[in-house]
Amino acid sequence: MALHVGIDVGGTFTDAVAVLDNRAVRGKAFSTKDVTTGILGALAVLRERAGLSEEEFYPAVDRFVLGNTIVTNAVDEQKYATVALLTTQGFRDTMRIARSARTDERDPHRMLPPPGIVERGRVIEVAERVDAHGEVLLPLRQEAVAAAVDAALATGAEAIAVCLLWSFRNPAHEQAIGRYLRENHPTVPFTLSSSLTPVYREYERMVTTALDAAVKPLVASHFDHLAEQLRARGLRTRVQIMQVHGGFLSVEETSKAPISMFNSGPVGGVTGARLLGQQLGRRRVLTADMGGTSLDAAAIMDDEFRLLPRAEIGGLPTSLTVVDIETIGAGGGSAAWVDGRGLLRVGPHSTGSTPGPACYGKGGTRPAVTDAALVLGLINPDYYLGGTVELHPELAREALRSHVAEPLGLTVDAAAEGVYRLATSQMANALRKITVNRGHDPREFTLVGFGGACGLFAASIAAEIGVTELVIPRNAAVFSAYGLMHADSVFSAVRTSPWTMQQPAADLDREFQALERRAREWFEAEGIPEDRRELHREADMKFAGQIFEVTTRLSGGTFTEADKDELRARFIADYEKEFGTGTAWTETDILLVNSRVRAVGRSDVQRVRRSAEAGEETHALLRRTVLEPATGARTEVDVHRGFAALARAKGPCLLEEPDTTVLVPTGATVELTEAGHFLIRLEPTV
Repeated sequence: MALHVGIDVGGTFTDAVAVLDNRAVRGKAFSTKDVTTGILGALAVLRERAGLSEEEFYPAVDRFVLGNTIVTNAVDEQKYATVALLTTQGFRDTMRIARSARTDERDPHRMLPPPGIVERGRVIEVAERVDAHGEVLLPLRQEAVAAAVDAALATGAEAIAVCLLWSFRNPAHEQAIGRYLRENHPTVPFTLSSSLTPVYREYERMVTTALDAAVKPLVASHFDHLAEQLRARGLRTRVQIMQVHGGFLSVEETSKAPISMFNSGPVGGVTGARLLGQQLGRRRVLTADMGGTSLDAAAIMDDEFRLLPRAEIGGLPTSLTVVDIETIGAGGGSAAWVDGRGLLRVGPHSTGSTPGPACYGKGGTRPAVTDAALVLGLINPDYYLGGTVELHPELAREALRSHVAEPLGLTVDAAAEGVYRLATSQMANALRKITVNRGHDPREFTLVGFGGACGLFAASIAAEIGVTELVIPRNAAVFSAYGLMHADSVFSAVRTSPWTMQQPAADLDREFQALERRAREWFEAEGIPEDRRELHREADMKFAGQIFEVTTRLSGGTFTEADKDELRARFIADYEKEFGTGTAWTETDILLVNSRVRAVGRSDVQRVRRSAEAGEETHALLRRTVLEPATGARTEVDVHRGFAALARAKGPCLLEEPDTTVLVPTGATVELTEAGHFLIRLEPTV
């Protein structure tokens, strides 16, 4: 028996998917504060639906992939472990100066510095100095290391970040501090910038290092608890964690750099959407992942998702390269409220899973998007999560009446419609940011909508941005968990190594060879078979005089003098793809700043031939009165259950699945693809 499991921990729900002998099974449970309890709850649902006992299920799992929100929540809420920072003498205030960065508020009274990670009293200067060429100007003495570490621990620090000037050129001093910590304080977690992110730009490197150290104790406590519980139940395979760059690593590798887990769940959804686009023959795909807390949007072009260098995390610039995902606080649990100006707002705050939307009946009194959908008639209160969760329409109406309708002088129905349409508009704007704002026409894309709440909004979002074709995966409610299982193992080795076209090609090739040695060591440590290994050379390049770079992929093999013209042409093409035709500054020199090798271990995942429910469905037709947001009129519509047995219908109608509901608006058609997904076509707008 082959059994693969994917888990996606969201802000409201924890989703689970198992592929068991080419048969897909899905499960869902409420997320919990300690993460582990929610994961075990979702696994229990999965196990029961697979028809296995606990003694049969866990030992049989031979692949376990996890996307989680531990780091994302810590960064978003700024709830870090207490961290101290060791840095070169004279550079104590690098993060406080922060390039004089301020928020983009237009009101000067609201302009604030970037969020803090390390209190100034916990920034400790170390007497040492290395110059820009890596030459030691002031040697680091053992007594200086001891004094700095003692001073850091005396502040109550739970973890230590080490970021010395020019350490990416010569890491010897940081490595000496690391050895001292391992030998004298083996229980104190620490991060060395020269190991985590050996690239230039002192501020971004320091921020990334401090963030990593600040989340290490949190991640360790969660993972230790999870690993203990899974082992106790008989899990034998290693747990693999999705990374921010679109691949996964083992728990052991992830624990060395936990900041790379930021946004790991949404990355799984993008990976799944890329696979789905390939299966459907669609090369330009937009993704909309709407769960209980947020909407995550991404663009896939020519089967590739966009990687964003120098990503901003929690309002802070970092040196991480991440999958480009636009996130806004608009999910099923996003709160609806009226601000001080008397304007309706939706999000960014969420009601979460506890107390949740008012209709959950868990004590919540504030209305959420789910309450609005329930009042509109789009959700069946007796069939939420297949009837396992009871909803209370009267509580939803009361919450909307007291917090939205009465303050705005509206009926409850009008308030619910307003919440729905505002949430839709905000999500459409997120998709415009990754298309129109970057010079792409959204009408050329197919929208893939997933997440438990997206089926009710996907058609409305598509209509607002001009998309006429959208796909709702059959497993939409757990699609990110499904995508996690199909991600590859990815390891990135990078270092700053300035090089120009005037220098010998052999100098650059030596840099790549050194990085490839590190990548091969990783292949061996992870046990990745030779036939599934890939190495890709990449370079961060810019025109002389510019500040930021564009990433270009090199052709494989040894880099020679004959390859320089091809590298230049590739960079210019990538530059104009990013900024527009004719924008390349071809008259000036080109500078290569960072060399990078991406090591990819291709996944070996079972192909899903059918879902657990396939072949067991019978079509059931019901009728329900809904207030259709597009027309503003109450209409009696068809409600289809077991749509696979019908395969085609016209809107307006609703498709009720056990863990999601899909709205097909007036004028649209829906049909089933060969793989069993819902394909909706809208009438084109003029």
